[in-house]
Amino acid sequence: MAPLQGIKTTFEPAKSIQPIYTGGGAAVDQSGRILASCLGEDVLVTDFNNGEQLARIEGDGEIITALSLTPSASHLILCSRSLSMRIYSLKPPPLSASIIVPELLRSLKPHSSPVITSAIDRTGTLLATGSAEGLVKVWDIKGGFVTHTLRGHSGIISALHFFEVAVAERRIDGGISAKNRKKGRRKGGVQGGDAMEDVDVDPPGEDSTRGFRLGSGGEDGQIRVWDLHKRTCIAVLDSHVSIVRSLAFSSNENALISGSRDKTIILWDVRSWKVRKVIPVLEGVEHAGFALGGSLVFTGGESGVLRLWQTDSGGEITQEQQSLGEGESIVDILYHDSLQYLISVHADQSLILHSLEPLSEFSGSGTLPPLPQLRRISGTHDEVIDLAYLAPSRSLLALATNSECIRIISLKSTDESAASSPEISAYFGADVALLKGHEDIIICLDVDWSGHWLATGAKDNTARLWRIDPENSSYICFATLTGHAESLGAISLPHTTPPPGSTAHTKPLDCPPQFVLTGSQDRTVKRWEVANAIKAKKAPRATYTRKAHDKDINAIDVNHNSTLFASASQDRTVKIWSVEEGEVQGVLRGHRRGVWSVRFAPRDTPTISGDGGPATAGRGLVLTGSGDKTVKIWSLSDYSCLRTLEGHTNSVLKVVWMNLSGGDVKEKRVVQVASAGGDGLVKVWDVGTGEVQCTLDNHEDRVWALTVHPETNTLISGGGDSVITFWEDTTAQTLEAATQAAIGLVEQEQQLQNYIYAGSYRQAITLALQLNHPGRLLTLLSAVTATTPPEAGSLCGVKAVDEVLSNLAAEQLYTLLLRIRDWNTNARTAPVAQRLLWALVKSYPASVFTGLRPAGGSKGGGGRGVKDVVDALKSYTEKHYRRMEELMDESYIVEYTLREMDDVSFANGGSESTSLVVGEDRDVVMT
Repeated sequence: MAPLQGIKTTFEPAKSIQPIYTGGGAAVDQSGRILASCLGEDVLVTDFNNGEQLARIEGDGEIITALSLTPSASHLILCSRSLSMRIYSLKPPPLSASIIVPELLRSLKPHSSPVITSAIDRTGTLLATGSAEGLVKVWDIKGGFVTHTLRGHSGIISALHFFEVAVAERRIDGGISAKNRKKGRRKGGVQGGDAMEDVDVDPPGEDSTRGFRLGSGGEDGQIRVWDLHKRTCIAVLDSHVSIVRSLAFSSNENALISGSRDKTIILWDVRSWKVRKVIPVLEGVEHAGFALGGSLVFTGGESGVLRLWQTDSGGEITQEQQSLGEGESIVDILYHDSLQYLISVHADQSLILHSLEPLSEFSGSGTLPPLPQLRRISGTHDEVIDLAYLAPSRSLLALATNSECIRIISLKSTDESAASSPEISAYFGADVALLKGHEDIIICLDVDWSGHWLATGAKDNTARLWRIDPENSSYICFATLTGHAESLGAISLPHTTPPPGSTAHTKPLDCPPQFVLTGSQDRTVKRWEVANAIKAKKAPRATYTRKAHDKDINAIDVNHNSTLFASASQDRTVKIWSVEEGEVQGVLRGHRRGVWSVRFAPRDTPTISGDGGPATAGRGLVLTGSGDKTVKIWSLSDYSCLRTLEGHTNSVLKVVWMNLSGGDVKEKRVVQVASAGGDGLVKVWDVGTGEVQCTLDNHEDRVWALTVHPETNTLISGGGDSVITFWEDTTAQTLEAATQAAIGLVEQEQQLQNYIYAGSYRQAITLALQLNHPGRLLTLLSAVTATTPPEAGSLCGVKAVDEVLSNLAAEQLYTLLLRIRDWNTNARTAPVAQRLLWALVKSYPASVFTGLRPAGGSKGGGGRGVKDVVDALKSYTEKHYRRMEELMDESYIVEYTLREMDDVSFANGGSESTSLVVGEDRDVVMT
């Protein structure tokens, strides 16, 4: 019988796209390369240029309330709801710049209530923390101690900002008494924004810190300005009527800007601390800052759009933009003067890079269009419901992610040119486009044969057809299909490849699919004529509508020649329909729960063996996955179930056919399918045997989406844990590695035999320990301990073996102790075990044994393993000694009995009896 060809037995997670930001704090360094972001209770450090993870810092079990990164990315400070503050040093290892090893320098309790906000000065040496109790503290980052404790706020601290002001030169107050100077200061005061900068003479050597200031804003709308040199509050700015969310300073304008949720931003003159200008933004402001040397102000807030304002006039220079809604509101903006872009952080956990290049050409008058978006980064893809390859090269991936938009990401490998700048988005996993149009969550999607046409169905009761043109960066909605009464749960496009040379084959972008099939919760299926309707310049309409099932329709699929389609429903049935007439051709019954997924077999699927015997593909095969935890394969010849695959422990949510590969003869090719389930597992099955070839586990939640690459057989799975895993076929590599390992094992076995035959005890013992051959090792050591006569001065009988035993590595010594423990449990091998144990105890100090630990064990858990071994040795050794003592006692009884028997014999005339035995041939009776 010919061997099976092309069977896939192993897959490995070659790559994965995981969340990098799930809400909370985010910070970027001044180079724009290092991004630190909150990921649940953890913090992720990411290379902003290529999206690679540099480090992951585990949390303390509580939500992170404040996160700060020094401008040089040398330190990261985390504050959590557990009232702890952890300071990490971020140092890349010397041999690799692609990995950062965070080192915890210290863990502190900064406040008696949670830290709400934090800020770092431009030098990266000072940290300010503001708590819910209204207290502000300034810390030395490297030293870890408090330099300032600032009291004055009556509520939560919501904004902090370090800045430096230019102070006046020292003056000599000639002719003005100290009394008058104090009176002048009291007259200036610090309330209501009328305070003047205090420029008294400072001690020599302290001029460098005279301009250091800290601004703090609270939920009461007050802003306090602190002189860090004198440790006093020099101004209280009280003009906002709601919580202050942002503070920023411009040295060119000598102005401090504050943004508040009272829908205004205020410019303050730092020389007089008076209001210079109030700008009504008409939206709650979450962040405001200066750009273009302070001549412009940028703001972001609840509308979700970035807006620019002139500092002098207070007028908005960006053209009117449509509000994005509360779900996409801006919660923060990341910016450094050295960057050529702004990073807006949105409530939907996305980050958008906005180019500042148009500002360099701004003349100061007129308006500007919204800043162009360089990149969009999805912090998390939420729950991945469905996915599909796009483009002829399959270099894009479309994601339906529990939202009303389709996300398209790049699957191109990161190249060096793209990794040099965060403004270039051509790296693996980067967001390429966001398809907007649906008004509710998208449930399903499908792609045609070319990868240029994408169909989507959503809860807004509509389906949409999208035209995908990656070369021209064009992603447009081509048609909207309206007619269903309830949300769509299934959609399908024809997958038939047009004849080579035809217009549809050479120019697929100009030839939309002939039809679209949809299934809905209204229990109907519809066929939509697309191509003809577009030619007639009419909106697509349903050619027919059929009442298909008694419950929701979960999946639809079209066969390889577009003559049949299948619909799967929660009513536990699958129906086969003709595409042209919309008539039922057959019904597949057998599942005990609702059917979640259905797929037609590829064109050249060979003969398979069913549960009832061999069966040909005939009219075709259908693959289904159900809530009854099974996968079934059906024949379209008689609509019977050929095979049932069982193995999942939860509902089977998605099924796909693997690509056929292997021999030239159809019957020799192996048919395999893959399934994804609610148990978080992906399984690959051999249809011929019905056995699981491999189980793939990289998800922590149910796996909703599964697709296979048409050429490489790479599987992509997406689940409720927001993780997208790329499973690469490693069957060839695994077989090669197994073959090499087998060859190496045979060679080592032969080498061990050679060592034993030659009497090379050192090499033989070392190799036997390495190969984990207890039997061979016991035979070898038994021969050594039985050496007669033993070598003089040897512990175990042979000095060469003594030398080997006294120079074992820690792992080998622990392994040998385990073997001695096992041998000691058997009375026949106990003498060898005791002899070896005595030799080891004589060869090593006690500290060596206490430091041993199992392979892979932690330093703290090593003693437990050694203690278990010693306890086992002690128990059986005591048992053996008791047995020997009992034997000795029994030997005394035997000896006594024999001696008494001799005495009886002599008492009855032993000499005569002896003569009778020797001289006569008769029986001797002893009484």
